[in-house]
Amino acid sequence: MEDLAVVILNWNGKAFLEKFLPGVIEHSKGSTIYLADNHSTDNSVAFVSEHFPQVKLIQNPENGGFAKGYNDALKQVDAKFYLLLNSDIEVTSNWLIPLLDAMNDPQVAGCQPKILSFSEKNQFEHAGAAGGFLDRNYYPFCRGRIMDKFEEDNGQYDYNIEIFWATGAALLIRAECFHQAGGFDETFFAHMEEIDLCWRLKRNGYKFLAVPQSLVYHVGGGTLPYLSPKKSFLNFRNSLFMLIKNHEGMLLPKLLNRLMLDGVAGIRFLFRGEFKHLLSIIKAHWTTFSQLNRLLKLRKSLKEKSKKSNLTGLYRGNILWARYIKKITKFSNLNQRLFVSK
Repeated sequence: MEDLAVVILNWNGKAFLEKFLPGVIEHSKGSTIYLADNHSTDNSVAFVSEHFPQVKLIQNPENGGFAKGYNDALKQVDAKFYLLLNSDIEVTSNWLIPLLDAMNDPQVAGCQPKILSFSEKNQFEHAGAAGGFLDRNYYPFCRGRIMDKFEEDNGQYDYNIEIFWATGAALLIRAECFHQAGGFDETFFAHMEEIDLCWRLKRNGYKFLAVPQSLVYHVGGGTLPYLSPKKSFLNFRNSLFMLIKNHEGMLLPKLLNRLMLDGVAGIRFLFRGEFKHLLSIIKAHWTTFSQLNRLLKLRKSLKEKSKKSNLTGLYRGNILWARYIKKITKFSNLNQRLFVSK
């Protein structure tokens, strides 16, 4: 068994591989690097095979998205730790050591580096920033990124902290935990599957950490642009999937409240003339209701398997109220007493 496998999931990302794979190889000594290809059509596999023979290739027979792509690939990787890495990430020297050091605590299931923007290198990036959190309505946000506002990195979050979720863009996770939890939920296809996975593991007492001594730069939106209606659909749908599966209190009031808040978002799209995004919300709700029976069965199964939940990193406030009513744009300006901590 290998100690560490760096696994890059790829779908038509040849340009990113040309740009960033050499750095991953250079700065990841001691690990085995895998390219898990999701049936690309841009000659990605041939390019890597020719120019980087030290990279092990896994070829998935179809593009099953982020969730299924990794699930299928990781069945073929025998390692103690997986480092799941997007193809559009630039790593830095010594990026792996702080992450591996954080895993010395057996209760830590996974961790993430500090993630800054590749194009604005003094600014936090959307996908993960300096660690992920959920508010009381299960909307995700990060240290360094609240909704659509990104902070400049001035070292203000350069300390390890327990978080609620770690980003799938650069996620170090114990292989045992990943497989024990059943991997990613493949019905998500892409987006929020890592939050769902972290939540399921936290329901069994595990922890996730942000480790800013490790630094990477993320292009972001390389496969699906941030303003894409399809991304809106996946985010709204998968968030509801996640809520139904994992919320441990009374489900109906929480679900109705969340549907109402989604409706407010829909009205906002309507008045801004973003009709495709409004339709994405409607489609997300319709799809959720059509799969409600399956989700409720999953909810029951997870409840039976759960042990002592670890809610550290849950924000008992309303992040939408904080951002759009109170105009808070910095994580440090949130009421820190509202965060669940041990």
